[in-house]
Order: sequence, then structure tokens, then C-alpha cells
Amino acid sequence: MNAAQVIRSARSRAGLTLRELAARAGTSHSAIAAYESSAKSPSASTVDRIVEAAGFALDRELNPRMRGDGRLGRGTELAAVLELAAEFPSRHSSKLKFPVFGR
Repeated sequence: MNAAQVIRSARSRAGLTLRELAARAGTSHSAIAAYESSAKSPSASTVDRIVEAAGFALDRELNPRMRGDGRLGRGTELAAVLELAAEFPSRHSSKLKFPVFGR
């Protein structure tokens, strides 16, 4: 989602007009309109201020990117495999504990 979509979504979800959001954010309605139409690119701090004025917060987190070949880095890939393996039981029972399907 880009800045224009974030601002438009926040304003829409808050039920605010361009002028109402602009007044709350301390800017002009024409600036909000320009940001929403991608005519202007707001800074990250401006997007935060506008979104907060609409009553929302932007949460950001850092996620690992995949390499060009579509795979995660070796360490990340190994950690994911080990985490998945830990979810499986290490010993299996020799008897089935559930009824046979169809009986």
C-alpha cells in the first residue's frame, strides 16, 4: 500500500472530508487531495501526522526479503525449517489412537 492509498483509506474509514482531515492535521485540503491522488509525495512523518489526525496509527516492522532467486537467506531458511520441525512429534505411537475412517 502506498502513501496515497494509506491516507485515502484512513480518511475514508474515519468518515472525514478532505477539509476536516486537513484541519485536524494542520494542513490544507488541497495538500491532502494532492497526496491522495499521488500528485505529491508526502514524507513519512507527514503520512504519520495525517493518519494520526484521522484517528489511526501506522505500525511498521522489518521483515526479511527473499533473494533474487525466490529463496530466503540460508540462516533464515534453516531457522524456519527447524521451527517447523519442532512442531512435529519426535516419536510416533505404534497404534492408531483414532477410529478408522468409514467405520
